[in-house]
Amino acid sequence: MRRRIYWLLPDLASAIRTENDLLLARIAWQHIHFVGREDADMTGLHAANVLQTSDVVRSAQAGLVIGAAAGAVLGVVGALLFPFGEKPSYAGMAAVLAIVGAAFGAWASSMIGVSTPSQRLKRFEPAIEQGQILLMADVPRSRVEEIEERLQALHPEAHLEGVEPNIPAFP
Repeated sequence: MRRRIYWLLPDLASAIRTENDLLLARIAWQHIHFVGREDADMTGLHAANVLQTSDVVRSAQAGLVIGAAAGAVLGVVGALLFPFGEKPSYAGMAAVLAIVGAAFGAWASSMIGVSTPSQRLKRFEPAIEQGQILLMADVPRSRVEEIEERLQALHPEAHLEGVEPNIPAFP
């Protein structure tokens, strides 16, 4: 289980030094993500991808649930209105339409969510717009305090912005 630590860094040089210190602390490169302004120079940093910076995951989850429920309801209604053969197959039609509805709901919602900024990162938008760089480090739960202390000691210019207790299973 991992926890996501948020840090705000003043500039690119500080971000590169912090990334190197995290790598020396044996935090894998895949678990270190940076977010900066659209026009910010992020050369040398592992920039966060669309899964970390948008609400695509949350939107897809909501679409999956809503689509499955809508599909199941339509399946039952369809089986009642259009019975197949002598015996209506409520469960079969409801299950098939629930699966189709879930897939369609997840797809449609993820298309909307990819263009929506992440609610988790909304509180950092003013600092990012001022030119600071957000560091998101996913560290093992047992090492959170160690990493926080290390970064505070090595990077007094950085600001600890908290720990996210529930990071997504992926990204």
